[in-house]
Amino acid sequence: MAALALVDEVAVWLEVNGKPAVTWMCTPSQLEELAVGWLHGEGYVATIDDLRSLRPCAPDLGFWAEVNEDLVQAVEAEDRQQVLASGCGAVPVFLADTHTAPRGSRRGSPPALGALRGLFKEVFARGKLYKDTGGIHAAALTDGATLHHHAEDIGRHNAVDKVLGGALLARRDLAGHGLLVTGRISAELAFKGARAGLAWIATPSVPSTLAQKIARRSGMVLVGRAVSGQPHMHDPEH
Repeated sequence: MAALALVDEVAVWLEVNGKPAVTWMCTPSQLEELAVGWLHGEGYVATIDDLRSLRPCAPDLGFWAEVNEDLVQAVEAEDRQQVLASGCGAVPVFLADTHTAPRGSRRGSPPALGALRGLFKEVFARGKLYKDTGGIHAAALTDGATLHHHAEDIGRHNAVDKVLGGALLARRDLAGHGLLVTGRISAELAFKGARAGLAWIATPSVPSTLAQKIARRSGMVLVGRAVSGQPHMHDPEH
């Protein structure tokens, strides 16, 4: 009998300035990148220089983060509510503003369809866990021509945090880049992309209605059905 396919899932916690902040259910790889990406997505750090320290806890899976206290206070003062999201995590959505804000100016354009398909082909080719189990999500950052970061995780939001965290640790400027994700684009993913200054997000699946509203507000382009013959372009200016 063939061995049963399983995907690793573990709990990893994070404290920010001595206070419990989050516990992820995630795939136990690229955990430093996960923590940094989450801190950025939540507004605790704008650049890697805002992160004073990030110390792992052994033997437990967890981190102690020290960030500038003024950023912590700014996060706590934001008028938002934490929502359990369709992307399997929690997303800070400015619900009232999201539904009423005007469309933003486009931040940039995704590559042509042929190039986009080629990038997704590379994403899937790099997916070792997907090949081994079939039960994983992937994400990658790109300038439209080359993949610069790639991550896999049991949670699509974790994969995105790992990618964005890896870029921050490498001191890569996120503005104007695109994000490739293998699952649907939920509000959670759109919010993370908007916070990072991304120009576009593409998926073989589709975006949600709230993701589209967040993208319009921030000026991101969303591309659904990106590997099909007729991709769906959600342009903030149309």
